[in-house]
Amino acid sequence: MSLRGADNESDEATAIGRSALLKASWRLLPLIGLGYGVSYIDRVNISFASLQMNRDLHFSAAVYGLGAGLFFLTYALFEVPSNLLLVRFGARRWIARIMLTWGVLAAAMLFVKTPMQFYLMRLLLGAAEAGFFPGVIFYLSQWFPAAHRGRAISRFYVALPLGTVVMGAMAGALLDLQGRLGLAGWQWLFLVEGVPAVLLSAAFLVLLPDKPQDARWLTAREQGWIVDRLAEEAARPGAERGHGVLRALLDPVVIRFAAVNFLFLGPLYAFNLSAPAVLDSFTHLGATRVGYLTALAGLLGAGSMLLNSWSSDRQQERYVHLIAPLVTLGLAYAVMGLTNSPLLAISAYCVAVMSNMAISPVIWLAPGEAIQPSTAAASIAAINSIGQLGSFVFPTLWGLAKDQTGGFHLGLTLLPIPFFLAAAIVLSERRRARRTGAAETLVLASG
Repeated sequence: MSLRGADNESDEATAIGRSALLKASWRLLPLIGLGYGVSYIDRVNISFASLQMNRDLHFSAAVYGLGAGLFFLTYALFEVPSNLLLVRFGARRWIARIMLTWGVLAAAMLFVKTPMQFYLMRLLLGAAEAGFFPGVIFYLSQWFPAAHRGRAISRFYVALPLGTVVMGAMAGALLDLQGRLGLAGWQWLFLVEGVPAVLLSAAFLVLLPDKPQDARWLTAREQGWIVDRLAEEAARPGAERGHGVLRALLDPVVIRFAAVNFLFLGPLYAFNLSAPAVLDSFTHLGATRVGYLTALAGLLGAGSMLLNSWSSDRQQERYVHLIAPLVTLGLAYAVMGLTNSPLLAISAYCVAVMSNMAISPVIWLAPGEAIQPSTAAASIAAINSIGQLGSFVFPTLWGLAKDQTGGFHLGLTLLPIPFFLAAAIVLSERRRARRTGAAETLVLASG
């Protein structure tokens, strides 16, 4: 074959790949992003509801902290089984099932009256939503090659900060419906924000193809391009074949990144599930204005998320893009815990949200390049489920600290520690990955 003919084939393959990824991005990511945004709202809208609910139902900070954290206990317990069932039944059916059940239960939170009912509903909601996020991460790994995965994840993940914007903008208005049709404002909040998940479950069932070969909007050559690229990555040098769930759970890479996720998510949710109350205690703005403040921070976070993911993909570097925002996040919470200035506290909060959002998609890219392809579904679910256990532990401790001290300063002062520990683990993993890469290069060169 002539050099010109080879160049023409290469150009044609590049054009086919670009077309395939563009179609997949437009057809899949907006719908998945919408679903993820709704899931995040239904998970943390309790933070705004608590401004009225805790008063109306006489819940202490310890009762609220335990109930808020119990969601993550069943969420973690059912993560791996849910992801394995997704592989068995297909993403379209399983994710639609998840959305239907969590939407119904999220709306049913309006019936809570006692601490035990609160605990039970949070446990059920966690079990219902389990598997959605790791299922989506695994699903996207079946569509987007590694070089494009960071941007793909960030484009659906941007629904998280945008969900914060929507929740913040809506919360005050819904809480102001106090007494309408005999419902409290917090009951309206749960009811209105639970309905979209039910509606979206039908959209997922109709519009989401299980794999590239099922996508009628891709040509045969575009389907083949995606399948071939993913097969080439799975066959890369040093990519062993795993042996099921146990192998995934015992993988040292999985364990280390699960620890990072535990140390990241736990303190993050401890704060986020009380963020409106914390911000109101600093600023005395009231629920509506605090909602606008969280919306503003969400917009800033969306920008930092897209920028960090773009930079990570462009440089093909994951670890520094995790370490820097983890350290910044810890410093921001330290400032919030130590300052008495409302303006400085608000600024630190915005920096914290931007750092959190910058971390959120990239934290899945580093393990995604190191884990074994044959155990990816179980590995991703294990990293997420172990991380979610932190989201049970830390909010519970946060509530106890609030009851013991009467304020949030102790919790805020201690929050930086786990973020710094997570950054240290990522730094160690970076050094290990560089040593492994150097060793593989040496073996290939000698061969």
